Amino acid sequence: MNPKQQFPEPTVGALIFNPEGKIFLMKSHKWQGKYVIPGGHIELGEKMEEALKREIKEEAGLDIFGIKFLFFQEFIFDKAFWKMRHFIFFDFVCKTNSSKVTLNSEGQEYIWATLDEALKLPVEPYTGRAIKELVKQKSIW
Repeated sequence: MNPKQQFPEPTVGALIFNPEGKIFLMKSHKWQGKYVIPGGHIELGEKMEEALKREIKEEAGLDIFGIKFLFFQEFIFDKAFWKMRHFIFFDFVCKTNSSKVTLNSEGQEYIWATLDEALKLPVEPYTGRAIKELVKQKSIW
């Protein structure tokens, strides 16, 4: 447990589709070198979609649109992350017109993959659940 954390932290993340129909995944040291979707914290006074656009731009240099809510996940002191935290993940699906990525320090490398390819990659568990949920809810995309 983190003695400084008093409440769960709401965060946003997205499965981002490029024009070729592939999703963006990046490897992150924060997730033990596994593939993750980009995202992060919602700032005080910020709407979820605004936070999502900001985080995606910061982490991958991508502009997104067509944002649709996928589902939420609870992350409670799981060792999959580099720090013991309690998060609430709000996961979305969206599009980008570009495949040109500029990673910040949170990502070490990236890949564009089909959903089937993504499920065969070493993804962290919460990203894996998001991909499986999207496959299950194909009607929203």
